[in-house]
Amino acid sequence: MTEHPTSFDRPPTGGDPTDPRGALLPTPVQPRALGAALPAQGRAGETPPAAGADSPAAFEHAQPGAEQATEPGTHRPRPTPEGVPVQPGGAQTGAGAVPGPGAAAGPERRAAPLEPDRRTGQPTAPGRPTPMRRDGDRLRFVGAATRRIARGMDLDEIVMGLCRATVPTFADAILVYLREPLPVGDERPTGPLVLRLRRTDRIPVERDTEGGFTPAVQPEPSELETVGSELCEVRPGSALAEVLRGVRPVFADTPAARAALPELLGDDGDFAVPDGRRAILAPLRGRRRVIGAALFLRGPERVAFDADDLLVAAQLATHSALGIDKAVLYGREAYIADELQRTMLPETLPRCTGVRLASRYLPAAETARVGGDWYDAIPLPGSRVALVVGDVMGHSMTSAAIMGQLRTTAQTLAGLDLPPQEVLHHLDEQAQRLGTDRMATCLYAVYDPVAHRITVANAGHPPPVLLHLGGHAEVLRVPAGAPIGVGGVDFEAVELDAPAGATLLLYTDGLVESRLRDVWTGIEQLRERLAATAQLTGPDHPPPLEALCDEVLDMLGPGDRDDDIALLAARFDGIAPSDVAYWFLEPEDAAPGRARRLARRALARWGMEDLTDSVELLVSEVVTNAVRYATKPVTLRLLRTDVLRCEVGDDVPQLPRLRQARATDEGGRGLYLVNRLARRWGATRLSTGKVVWFELNRG
Repeated sequence: MTEHPTSFDRPPTGGDPTDPRGALLPTPVQPRALGAALPAQGRAGETPPAAGADSPAAFEHAQPGAEQATEPGTHRPRPTPEGVPVQPGGAQTGAGAVPGPGAAAGPERRAAPLEPDRRTGQPTAPGRPTPMRRDGDRLRFVGAATRRIARGMDLDEIVMGLCRATVPTFADAILVYLREPLPVGDERPTGPLVLRLRRTDRIPVERDTEGGFTPAVQPEPSELETVGSELCEVRPGSALAEVLRGVRPVFADTPAARAALPELLGDDGDFAVPDGRRAILAPLRGRRRVIGAALFLRGPERVAFDADDLLVAAQLATHSALGIDKAVLYGREAYIADELQRTMLPETLPRCTGVRLASRYLPAAETARVGGDWYDAIPLPGSRVALVVGDVMGHSMTSAAIMGQLRTTAQTLAGLDLPPQEVLHHLDEQAQRLGTDRMATCLYAVYDPVAHRITVANAGHPPPVLLHLGGHAEVLRVPAGAPIGVGGVDFEAVELDAPAGATLLLYTDGLVESRLRDVWTGIEQLRERLAATAQLTGPDHPPPLEALCDEVLDMLGPGDRDDDIALLAARFDGIAPSDVAYWFLEPEDAAPGRARRLARRALARWGMEDLTDSVELLVSEVVTNAVRYATKPVTLRLLRTDVLRCEVGDDVPQLPRLRQARATDEGGRGLYLVNRLARRWGATRLSTGKVVWFELNRG
């Protein structure tokens, strides 16, 4: 059967293996005699001569020669693997020895028969490169380059992968321009098309000559290095706009490219492009639109680009553009996830009286930045504070959304000043309304700095750890309870001592549980770590709160990050009894006058007489407003901390409202005075009524 040609390629060309810039640079092959194709081999103990320009080793893409089969049906030998020197026409003996020209002439030495080209069917001299081998090198290069580009996760990694894969194997230099700003997904860009030079790369001036690499001839500094402007506005209907719209790469010597390059590089940068077909301008097109352009450059000492190199440039541009498009989408999703998580968690912890707070949050992984873990600190009436930590099953966008709803519900319930067990009961009902598979654990604690007590209720969450001032750490015995979302389960609250100087640590199971350890082993390790850290500061000084949180997170090993982690630490300072003044006032007309006298005596005892006038005026207004509608005794409490705080409680649930009194009104100015004179003020509804409070600076 006659073998027909399958393509109409140009005459084959080869590549110089000593050129460090890769195997894709064709060099003209000089015709030479058939006998010259045989490499010389020295005698035993002699070093064979170095391969010259005419030796087969000088052609990296040379197709190895093969002897014509003498017997019918014998298959031709397979091509020599990469890295093995090509020995065309040589009969291998022993360990692959090939007779050289110095061997004795005779019937044993035969000229290598011509091998037909697989595409054209024409005889090809042994050692002469063939298009099939050269195309294979291009495919291998494109495959390696696209793999390197695809490894990038973000925009900079993908652009760097394109530059590193291209220089020096395919080009001497590359300029990558990207749209500013890059469109995301299906967004329709508004405004003009502006390209910004994102990255450039070129062959360094000095090359490493070890390992057989030869320094390449470097171009003048004015070439391949000079770039006009970093910003380029593509005008509609311009030559650059037409080239970008065409999508296909073009040579720089085409009329369209010659008109587009000055617009891209600027008036001072067009001379940096070498003459002839030594530059390729390739548009970068994503899924929807053109997002940039890449300019591949070769120096004058290098062989110019050919038509096949346009296909290579097109492949590189396509894979890079799609990778950039996906990286932008991934970056937007990561940004949305970060923003979602940031809004779900408290931006800053409140400054509460008698307690100091610190927190940490760690996602499960860089690719899973959102999760269902949350923490919160909610100020309550009476200078109390609610400490909450919870964990929704999973670490996904859905878990984060459910977590946000549960956290909002917990804040609303805390504002009603419900007991901890009642808060968990309502959270359980809310989780059941969200779905049948919405499971979560939660621990809710209320700290009272005046009573130095803490009330804790648990819903299937790991128990808290209390670090005492002397360095002793204990796991609090709190009823475990059932997780939120089970339904039909009662929750139990316990009241415990919270001595001054102690530190309460609330956490999620990601801190103590992993594939390498169970939850109780992790809790014991946490307790030991807290005790060891407290020993470093001595028995009379608790460890700094922020440093303590960092020390706790350091106990995590490489295999312990299976889940996201939420951590909330509370240092109990408390309020000394000598800094608290508390009275009951009967709801009668004389109550405001009695409140003024009691407040004046307390301020004199504390040495704060300079605040007497302001406190008497504000206490009188608030107490008058309370006794007007109250049916039970009114409470008055003064707290001396970093500020002076006054709290007036009654049994009426309606909250007062600040309004602007008219000139003819007899009342309605009490809260106006409080708002003008007090540092802060507010009103909180309780289950038994309400509390109106205000704060004054201590001078």
